[in-house]
Amino acid sequence: MTPSSPDTAPTRRPLVSGNWKMHHDHIEALHTVRDLGLRLKPEDIAQVDVTLHPPFTDLRTVQTLLEGESIPVALGAQHCNDHDRGAYTGEVSPQMLARLGVRYVLVGHSERRQHFAMSDDLVAATLRAVLRHEMTPVLCVGETEEERAAGLTEERLSSQLDAALRGLDPSQVAGMVVAYEPIWAIGTGRAATSVDAEDACLFVRETLRALAGPEAAQSVRVQYGGSVNPENAADLMAEPDVDGLLVGGASLDAATFLEIVRASRPAGPRRRG
Repeated sequence: MTPSSPDTAPTRRPLVSGNWKMHHDHIEALHTVRDLGLRLKPEDIAQVDVTLHPPFTDLRTVQTLLEGESIPVALGAQHCNDHDRGAYTGEVSPQMLARLGVRYVLVGHSERRQHFAMSDDLVAATLRAVLRHEMTPVLCVGETEEERAAGLTEERLSSQLDAALRGLDPSQVAGMVVAYEPIWAIGTGRAATSVDAEDACLFVRETLRALAGPEAAQSVRVQYGGSVNPENAADLMAEPDVDGLLVGGASLDAATFLEIVRASRPAGPRRRG
């Protein structure tokens, strides 16, 4: 990849996202978000964007609290169907999410791929449904431990990105978020090293450059996700191509999550090539 000049490279604002997965009922969600709102200071989010992705049953509660108490956190969802409506029992449509004020939607999280047979084709269709309703997709990509051991990390990332993004307009790609989440690190306590994370995120950006062009590749925010905690957040965020963090278990507690947000604040201008 040919880096941009420091004078022309865009500044990508860090994005820290809390994925609650299947945790917190709506009462627990209310207490957690209120606690976070009380702890947040203006300087915490002056240079960092923050999103929360609660379970579907919590979305209305969290939305009402964020808006009613002017908490500077964006509402996210963990998944959606690729159809706007229909006979899809148990599913939630992107249209429903958009009406609730959801701004970011995780697409193709490894747990959706593993446990719910979400194929690359379905990931691509879901991503387009999210875009259709003017929300931001957070496209999740990552390799298994077996693929990593076999030296297939880049092949797997390339195939996932190609399947999801091929055919999209570069302007659509530019506004997206990509989350690199090595499956072997999710929920295991075995986070990738900052060097491993940087190598993978840089490869993601190089692949985006090939798929959508240099301007789109420079604009996309690439997160790292996988056993993120307050102890490793700053080291991960110090890497030039890690633009944010997708946080799982450590986002369930407001104080712990806020430590990660604060560790993600850039020490200086975050210019990226």
